[in-house]
Amino acid sequence: MTIKLPPSATACVTAQIANDPAYGAVIPPLYLSSTYTFKGLDQMGTFDYGRGGNPNRNALAQTIATLEGGAGGVVTSSGMAAIDLVLNLLGPNALVIAPHDCYGGTHRLLNSRQHQGRLRVRFIDQSDPHAVKQALADAPALVFIESPSNPLMRLVDIAALGKAAKAVGALMVCDNTFLSPARQTPLALGADIVVHSTTKFLNGHSDVVGGVAIAATDAHAEQLQWWANCTGVTGAPFDSYLTLRGIRTLHARMDVQEANAIKIAQFLSTHPSVDHVYYPGLKDDPGYALAKRQQSGPGALLSFALKTDRAGLGRFVANTGLFQLAESLGGTESLICHPTSMTHRAMDDAARQKAGISDSLLRISVGLERSEDQIRALKTMFASL
Repeated sequence: MTIKLPPSATACVTAQIANDPAYGAVIPPLYLSSTYTFKGLDQMGTFDYGRGGNPNRNALAQTIATLEGGAGGVVTSSGMAAIDLVLNLLGPNALVIAPHDCYGGTHRLLNSRQHQGRLRVRFIDQSDPHAVKQALADAPALVFIESPSNPLMRLVDIAALGKAAKAVGALMVCDNTFLSPARQTPLALGADIVVHSTTKFLNGHSDVVGGVAIAATDAHAEQLQWWANCTGVTGAPFDSYLTLRGIRTLHARMDVQEANAIKIAQFLSTHPSVDHVYYPGLKDDPGYALAKRQQSGPGALLSFALKTDRAGLGRFVANTGLFQLAESLGGTESLICHPTSMTHRAMDDAARQKAGISDSLLRISVGLERSEDQIRALKTMFASL
């Protein structure tokens, strides 16, 4: 298979530039109107009501679809709304195969929809060929993947899994939040739909909550758009405006953040207080070779496990300096997160242990600060152990 290269920085910078038909504005203007006039009886224009369509939201969806190589999609109010939107494509009692080490919010959503009787879900280790084969033998309707996974940075072979899913008639949906189309384009590798929390790298400034679902085909894009209008999960115009602005610096941000992440991962990998570093940019990481094949870079997220107890963990994060102790990721600032008590607290202890998410695990979203300053802050934190 020929892997489609990620979009160029030029495509991000020029997205929707000078497309204003009214006044020739270089930057698309903000349209806050909730409703739009009809030209006459049965003469609807491009938009009629803000829930179903808005110029800013459509511009953002078109931009991300172009970057991902998709046919079209929908901008939603959050990343979780985008995942839940995709679930509307499934029939009753459909089986969903999902990673056992996925984001805690995704785990909670799929479990909750199962408890409602909307669908069935099976969480498996998607790196285990036997587990994947067994799950596909039960004719799932949808295979959901995260690559890299949150928070352990595990990769799956998107092309191979996509081919296997299609062979049994299943849709494959990939959460590409951790890499963005600047580093990975899952649709080119065989995914049917790609979802993002646009809150993260696409917006890149930690000031907007949003999501998007992009489909490879017009048919799936139209279905997503119909359900988004029906259920009202669409994003706000101003949020879309800000996110499109953020996308213009996506490559510039990712280049610096990724370079910093590589240096931090190398520092952590040799530190005596670190038990393990999870980052596919390290040569001894299990995902290193696969990352080289299906990604154009390892990204700006990494996790590591400390050799300490709960008290030591508390001391470590008590004075984090420039690493803000907070959830989320992908902003210009560096964040450090304790998955067990933060992003994955919705998972029960048994599910976290099965996924390998230990209490000593920390996740870093690497920002744009100087790498020397980031490592200096980490050294101060380590001194507390």
